[in-house]
This record gives sequence, structure tokens and C-alpha cells, in this order.
Amino acid sequence: MTSKIARVVAWSLAEALQWLGDRRPPDAAAAPGIATRLRDAGAQAVCIVDAASVAGRSHTWLDTEHARGWLGSARGAQVIDSSGPERFASHLGAAMNKGFVAADAAVLAAMATADGWRVNDPALLPQLSWSEQARFSDAVVAHPGRLDLYAIVDGVDRLQQVLATGVKTVQLRIKTPCQPAPGWHDTLRSEVRRSVEASVAAGAELFVNDHWQIAAEAGAYGVHLGQEDLLALSDAGRAALQATGMALGVSSHSLWELCRASALAPRYIACGPVWPTLTKAMPWRAQGLDNLAWWCRMAPAPVVAIGGILGTEQVEQAARCGADGICIVRGLGPQPETIVPSLQAAMRTGRAGADAPGSAPEWPHPSLAPDRG
Repeated sequence: MTSKIARVVAWSLAEALQWLGDRRPPDAAAAPGIATRLRDAGAQAVCIVDAASVAGRSHTWLDTEHARGWLGSARGAQVIDSSGPERFASHLGAAMNKGFVAADAAVLAAMATADGWRVNDPALLPQLSWSEQARFSDAVVAHPGRLDLYAIVDGVDRLQQVLATGVKTVQLRIKTPCQPAPGWHDTLRSEVRRSVEASVAAGAELFVNDHWQIAAEAGAYGVHLGQEDLLALSDAGRAALQATGMALGVSSHSLWELCRASALAPRYIACGPVWPTLTKAMPWRAQGLDNLAWWCRMAPAPVVAIGGILGTEQVEQAARCGADGICIVRGLGPQPETIVPSLQAAMRTGRAGADAPGSAPEWPHPSLAPDRG
């Protein structure tokens, strides 16, 4: 076996086995274990390119610092031929030279390999599995209407205050304390139940952040989960979540997270932070309007703009990019009834002057500094 391995590896399954000195016949089921062996040998990122073809998708196993799973090509975008791994490796290196970490670069390489450097065609966007099970979705979710102004609140009293302004999309975000006091979960259940009742009465879509079992018990319309929370659920947990029938909103901050969210056929995919935000500390660079426009063009579900949106100018700009929903937290102010009308007007103005779908940038920009990859 060769004593030294490249920092980033993009090989066919046969090439990986050959480097390892493993004479077994190539078997796609072995790809995750083989990638682990290559990582143990010193590779920082491994792509086992076109390890399998299942139900019209080519499958590449991805194992990097930031993401691990099957990268399933869009249907009809198969690249399985003798030159596929070599072309993938070339595009992967080119994307990393543009500043993308390996996981994001692999997404771009999969698209570029399928159609010669076109990375702004939504038909080419791959999906990323959540585990070693290559589970993807081609479901088309029926959407009852636009999400529009999307208010995030921290309790039922604030929720009722916002609903009274006519906002029809709300998220109840109550974070679990590190050490919940006795009775805290009972209070949470009461807040969720009352919030569901108020939202139903107002004809609004309520998404409960994090607490999906409690949301399901209360009959909530939907739930919003971050990717770390979804990863922690396991395949069985994610199946149980989807079996509730609740609409699902998923956060995304990078290309691999966009692809992974797509595999769950969500009600919406959040793109953020669009602008720098003080709401929570995170390693992500601001997406900016260019990435937001790229997300809106590429995502297979409605896109919600979130992060640092504080006033009418930002609402109008986000709407102009094509955002289906626009999240407001601090921007609602202490008296939302005085703020919401101007925010709604800004959203309508932005949509009236919306950029043409084809005007989204050809390339997104990296949302994670390469020195973190």
C-alpha cells in the first residue's frame, strides 16, 4: 500500500480499493468503511465517486470534516463512465481553489461533472443523505401559499400580539434551558398548545422550533429544526418525525446543508444568515443577497430568508431576490402593530420589482471560511 495519501481524495471505488491493497470486488455498501480507512490513512476529505447507481441516481460517498453521506445526483444527471472520477476530481479541486470547503466543493463538483461547469441549473442540484442509508426524496410538497412575513416569537403572549397584526406565518422558539426548572416542560406544553390554538383561530401557519414531539401532540401545523437536531434523530427518528404529517422547515447555511435538507422534501428551506446576526453565535459568513438569490433559484422548496433582517430596506431586498418567506425577530419591535404594515408594504414592493429567476449569480460564494475546512 502507498505510504502517503493526498489531503483530498476523489477516486472510484476500484481505485480506493487498489490504493488500500484490498483485493475484494468493488461493493458500494463498503464505500463508507473504505472512506473511513482512507481518512485514517491521512486524507482530510474523501469522495468515492459514482460508487453506485440506484433508481436513476449516481451515488458518490462523501466523507469530510463537515459532512458525511451519499451525494445522490439529480435524476438523469448520471456521470458513471470511465472518466467520471477524474472529471469529478478536477472540478472538486477547482471549487476548493475558489475557497469552498470540501463538502461544498463536492456538491459543485457533482453538478459540474454532470454538465460541464453549470452550477446554476436547479435540475442538477444533488441531494445528500443523512446517514449511510441512501434515502432521497422526489416528493413534490403541495404548498398552500406563500409564507410571506415570518415572525419568530418566544411565547404565546408575543405570538398573539403578532397574529393581531395579520401575520400568517409564525415560529414559536422556546429554547430548553441547560438545567430546566421543575415544571418547565409542563409550561412548555401549555405554551405550545395555546400557541397552536391561537394560530388555528387566526388561520396562520405555526412552526414550533425544536420540540417536535410536543408540537405533534398539540396538533401543530409544522416544526422547524436545525440540521444538528435532525442529524441527532437517526433514520428512525427522522422517519417518526415525517410520519407525524407536520410540515417541516429546515435550516441551511451551506451547499451541503441545502442538499441534505432537500432529501426530506421540506415545506421550506431557510437560507441564512443573509446579513450578520447577533441572535446567536455561528461560524457562517453572511450569505448576502447573491447567495440568497442563488438559493431561491436552486432550492426544490420555498426559501425563507433569515438572519439580520431588521427593517424595511432588507425586507424589500430579500423579497426582490425571490424569498418566499422573510424572517423577522428583533425587527418586530416592542409594538409590532406599528411596524408590520411597513414591513408588509416593503415585501410587496420587493416582489413587484423581483429579479428574473435567471438573474441569480452563476456561482454562490463560500459561506464558511476555508481555514475551517
